Amino acid sequence: MYLLLLVGVVLGAYIILTQTLFKRSKCKGNAAMAGKTVIITGGNTGIGKATALHLARKGARVILACRNRDKAEAAIRDIQQDTGSTDVLYMQLDLASLKSVRCFAKTFLKTESRLDLLINNAGLVADGRTEDGFGIGFGVNHLGHFLLTCLLLDRLKEAEEARVVSLSSMAYRWGHIDFNALEANGHLGTGRYSWQFFHAYCNSKLCNMLFTHELAKRLKGTNVTCYSVHPGVVRTELSRNVSLWQKVFIEPIAQLLFLDPEAGAQTTLHCCLQEGIEHLSGRYFSCCAVQEVSARGRDDAAARKLWEVSEKLCGLSKGGITTKDF
Repeated sequence: MYLLLLVGVVLGAYIILTQTLFKRSKCKGNAAMAGKTVIITGGNTGIGKATALHLARKGARVILACRNRDKAEAAIRDIQQDTGSTDVLYMQLDLASLKSVRCFAKTFLKTESRLDLLINNAGLVADGRTEDGFGIGFGVNHLGHFLLTCLLLDRLKEAEEARVVSLSSMAYRWGHIDFNALEANGHLGTGRYSWQFFHAYCNSKLCNMLFTHELAKRLKGTNVTCYSVHPGVVRTELSRNVSLWQKVFIEPIAQLLFLDPEAGAQTTLHCCLQEGIEHLSGRYFSCCAVQEVSARGRDDAAARKLWEVSEKLCGLSKGGITTKDF
């Protein structure tokens, strides 16, 4: 009797979780991609690779903007074998280095004539500092993408219709931005323990939300729209820096409940390919649908402040982007 009750509870919990926190969705967008150019940061693994594969299959020119050449070239071989596309290439980008971001943008603008989609996909949960001394979570998840987007905006505006899709997370709900600490210390949380840098991760995901919120305002009246995405709880390399005992605990749960990268890419693909969502620029999507956002994720004053602080930390000119920013 008790065993049956326990099985019923476990099964019920599993069904509830798979229909809520671990719910699957399917992108139905089918916008034409032939002849269009896409940049995907972190496109060599996980959600980024699944996204790249789908867009390459639709005929897009796909640029994997990654730190690790070997992983990127292996991903390109996989994508080419799967899709038959010969228009997938690697460009070196280390989001933990503002110099690398500038070099990437400079190279891209010299060698590529168009940009239709910028997918700010890369992210991590880790402790440490970037090359420029920023907290690694803040520096990679937000600041590197902020600078990259700013440097490529003019090229995006040249397209007939362009989009910026940034991967955030439902974890933004637990985030907080201490601007005094950020300007003084260059990070949004640090520490030896995983829970401390997971909190920093939540803070960085809130930055992604506020960045998209403010970017949409600044792009109003242009042909560029932007969206933030919660991909779901996905089995990726995001948590590769957590401790061994946590991996031992998390892995069985991940295998049972977490989405695979293809399922995790669906909402990103929705924001890339779904026609008629331009009026939703700046909004947050999950399960291939627009979602309501808590007050902290749409705080106008905080979004504007984050933009200004980010410009300062990146060394962008106050009056706009100039050639010296490279």
